[in-house]
Amino acid sequence: MNYLIGTYECKIDAKGRLLIPSAFKKQLAPVVSKGFVLKRAVFQNCLELYPLNQWEDLITKVNSLNRFKKKNNDFIRRFTAGVKFVELDGNGRLLIPKDLIEFSNISKEVTLSTSVNIIEIWDRPSYEKAIADSRDDFAKLAEEVMGGHEE
Repeated sequence: MNYLIGTYECKIDAKGRLLIPSAFKKQLAPVVSKGFVLKRAVFQNCLELYPLNQWEDLITKVNSLNRFKKKNNDFIRRFTAGVKFVELDGNGRLLIPKDLIEFSNISKEVTLSTSVNIIEIWDRPSYEKAIADSRDDFAKLAEEVMGGHEE
């Protein structure tokens, strides 16, 4: 598995179980047996679902920070706050823990959206608002990030 593709609308049940769409299950098939890491996003009120190998790559970078610097230690603590190891059950559902549901304000309607090699899990109205809020400045952002420098 290299990159994930797609945005899907789903529902979460009263117990916090989310049925992963079959299109995602096909893309995740090579890594599903190892499990996933679910965590709070850094910049948005959504959740990030990392295939375990992607998480291991990221946490290796985080672990290389010098913990004798207070800001690094504070960052590590906050970055890993609420991190959970999760697996799909036999029906292809993901159980989202209550503390992460509360953090992300997830109610019944959910949007799953890929972000290269992870899946973001959003409360649907929050996702729609985040996309709408960013429409105006996306062209400028795209130019700054991807445009390169012309000489």
